[in-house]
Amino acid sequence: MRQSRGLFFVMAMFMVAPALAAPPGNRSAPSSPRFDIPAQSLADALDQYARQAGVQILYPYALAAALRSKPLQGRMPSRRALDRLLRGSGLAVVRFGDGIVTLRAVPPPTPARPRRVASPPPQPISAEPTPVPAEIVVTGRALQTPVTATQFSYAMTRIDAETLARAGPLSTADLFKQIPGFWVESTGGEASNNIRSRGIPTDGYSSVALLEDGLPVQYDGGLGYLNTDQIFRSDTTIDHVEAVRGGPSAIFAGNAPGGSIDFLTRNPLQKPGVTLSATGGNFGYARVDGYAGMRLTPELGVLIGGFYRRDDGLRDPGYPADRGGQIRAGLQYDDGTTRLSFNVKHLDDRVILYLPVPLQMDSSGRISPIAGFDPLYDTLAGPDNAAITFKTPSGARDFDLSKGTRSRIDFYTLSGRRALGSSAALEVKARLRTGYTSRDGLFPIGRPQSGDSYISTVLPQLGEAFPTASGAQICYADTDATFLPDSNGNGLVVGANLLSIALPMREFMGDVRLTGQVNRWGQHDLALGLTYADNRLDYDRTMGTVLLDVRGQARRLDVVAVDADGRPVGSLTDNGFVRYGSLFDNVTLKTANLALYVADEWKLSDHWRIDLGGRWERTRIGGRMELSSAVDLGDPRTLADDNVLAGTGIYQPIDRGFSGFNMTAGINFNPDPGTGIFLRLTRISRLPSASEFYADPERTDEAVVPIVMAEAGLIVQRRTWNLSAVLFRTHFKRLPFTDYRFDPVKSIYVSQTSIADTTATGMEVSAHARLIGPLSIDIQATVQDSRYVDFRYSELSGGTVVIHDVTGNQLIRVPRIALRASPSADLLSGRLRIGADLTHYSARFADIANSQRLSPFSMINAQISAQIGDHATLTLNGTNLTNSLGLTEGNPRMGSFDAGGMTARYFLARPEFGRTVRVTFRLSY
Repeated sequence: MRQSRGLFFVMAMFMVAPALAAPPGNRSAPSSPRFDIPAQSLADALDQYARQAGVQILYPYALAAALRSKPLQGRMPSRRALDRLLRGSGLAVVRFGDGIVTLRAVPPPTPARPRRVASPPPQPISAEPTPVPAEIVVTGRALQTPVTATQFSYAMTRIDAETLARAGPLSTADLFKQIPGFWVESTGGEASNNIRSRGIPTDGYSSVALLEDGLPVQYDGGLGYLNTDQIFRSDTTIDHVEAVRGGPSAIFAGNAPGGSIDFLTRNPLQKPGVTLSATGGNFGYARVDGYAGMRLTPELGVLIGGFYRRDDGLRDPGYPADRGGQIRAGLQYDDGTTRLSFNVKHLDDRVILYLPVPLQMDSSGRISPIAGFDPLYDTLAGPDNAAITFKTPSGARDFDLSKGTRSRIDFYTLSGRRALGSSAALEVKARLRTGYTSRDGLFPIGRPQSGDSYISTVLPQLGEAFPTASGAQICYADTDATFLPDSNGNGLVVGANLLSIALPMREFMGDVRLTGQVNRWGQHDLALGLTYADNRLDYDRTMGTVLLDVRGQARRLDVVAVDADGRPVGSLTDNGFVRYGSLFDNVTLKTANLALYVADEWKLSDHWRIDLGGRWERTRIGGRMELSSAVDLGDPRTLADDNVLAGTGIYQPIDRGFSGFNMTAGINFNPDPGTGIFLRLTRISRLPSASEFYADPERTDEAVVPIVMAEAGLIVQRRTWNLSAVLFRTHFKRLPFTDYRFDPVKSIYVSQTSIADTTATGMEVSAHARLIGPLSIDIQATVQDSRYVDFRYSELSGGTVVIHDVTGNQLIRVPRIALRASPSADLLSGRLRIGADLTHYSARFADIANSQRLSPFSMINAQISAQIGDHATLTLNGTNLTNSLGLTEGNPRMGSFDAGGMTARYFLARPEFGRTVRVTFRLSY
């Protein structure tokens, strides 16, 4: 009900706005109206012209937004005024009459064919500043006015439509590897990946907001088991991406201290056309994308697009790993005064979650595969675990690993803008999201060990339960065949949790923003906004722990106790389950967020700009959690059902509230049009996430976390090269860290929490240069020193409490050095492009104690793109061509505080994927 009221409120405000600003009556405009249009972007000038002339005007927005108009004043015929406004702009009138004006771009005249003369000697690269074109950037901005790259007081990366189409990333996270300062772990597959920015010590999308058309895809991107990228897919309906690193992102979006990444959809009025593409890959990958946009009238356009994809898996589980897609349909209206957009998107997709795999380390510290298991192409997930029944006190519950992460989500998005006079506007955005996500996954635990070693650890437990037992043996759960050292090529076994989660969610978000320009002591672009979001999330989680053999597509194992004559007397397991119901959660969460924000982009002069912003936000978290207790299901032949966690029917309420204030100030200096220098200081209050109260509604360690971020940047744009370099420092205070570790002996999760600070100091560099002839190179580098401050935790060892001090240790999983060099060659007048990505990451650590070191690694990717005719493109993408075994994370279920070091021969970690090759054929009209 709250979502419905919120949607009605926002829509009502937008409907009232036109009445407040509508021109009086239907009187005919005078034949020679009076014009008063100041110098500004040509797009804004044309909008003012339309209002003052009393006409509707349609024009190439992106082109006009990048141009500057001259002032126009005086009384004159409308056509003469328009011709004066367009003089030298490259735009021409196609239609003028009936109250509608249509403009188009005019190609430059073809120059006369010059006489053939000797080529002049090559000139040295000029270091003189050149004019930098202005463009419209909407993310992290108060107002959509044109700015140049050198006028920003924060770091921003733009990924255009051509780059999106050419890169063809395998996941949303894969795309973010093009953004400096971001450490991206895309080894989870198409969804459930991790992203970090500037040494921020939280995972998932808890500190980086993923937006679509300016609104969060999910308001809280850090919900447990519901990362934002699980419900978002990029396709050909996306026009471009704008990524803000740090800066003002925490002013315009919640949960965004590290940055915000905005996916902007295509506008059928500005970019009509048809795009079709088909992709095939060496891992059974097949994908079809499509987009169609058209103008029904000069003011009204429609679009439809989406994708469908299936594949056998980057690591083969023995069943289709990913299958599904999404479709979007939308309407766009723009008469020069009022802009309205409405679209509906439906996602129905299943994707596999790739988790750590078994590996071994030799005496020299070299990591290598285990016999019988290829870490680049194998996964423990397989058909043997695709359809299993859990035993619970209320009956059987089905588990289907082949479903993976299943999302069926509908998004309804409405946005609009109404001009209020010549210098103000009301902007409204609203989104309703309904549907559910379910997750069935196989999560490895502990370490691989030999079958004999495993038996020795459980034999005392079996002897206590079955007094006549004198030994034990391992056999396969489906055939009862004895498990032998050569059964799987290595004789190893490993534990795993089969986790099943249902996450139905309904969420409403609305943002109302009043913008305007004030010319006093310079020019102020102002924004005053209000954001409201509320959601209801149900969290139903159950889990069973099983024993597997170590192989690709692992099989379940049973451990049977035998007497002196070898006869079975009982069993540790049942159908491979060591414990049914090793985890249980039944939680309902209701969250309401309210935020007020204000921003001012203050242009003091042609050389100086100041950006100011503030945001106050309040979150209210309510709901209830069902208490659980252990139940014995009563089968005397096995221990697997003796301690099944189940709900008691008694609920504990959840009722928490937090509020905080964010503020930022930045200054930019342009010594010349091609150079920008900026400084920025930001203070953020990070509010706790609702999912932090899943298991303990009364926890007291959760509080508002103060964050201070400082950055200084240099942006240089030249004719043949450009450079962006940003120094940053980040300080988190009083941040709770939880060690959530699974005990494979007792088959339970144990946890402890410690509160500490973190600091990060570093530099991001992004550069592009045109080299000799057709050669170019792009370089990205991030160097950072991220450490824990005042971090101590305790451990019980031999009955004694031991305090460990890890102050000064490196933040987990974040490399100190990340390098990416992308050389390319444009041949045949730009119709053939050959490029490569060379990446290198320095060593990282899988735990806070820095005991488990993840070795440095490098990778090589390559790409060839050929233009065929005027409308077709053929692209070949290859990733990890050398099959580099690069580890991105260890196994979090071993513990994030101390994963036990690297003393054991066998361990679990998650590596990059093996070599892939994909071919895409694309048609655009």
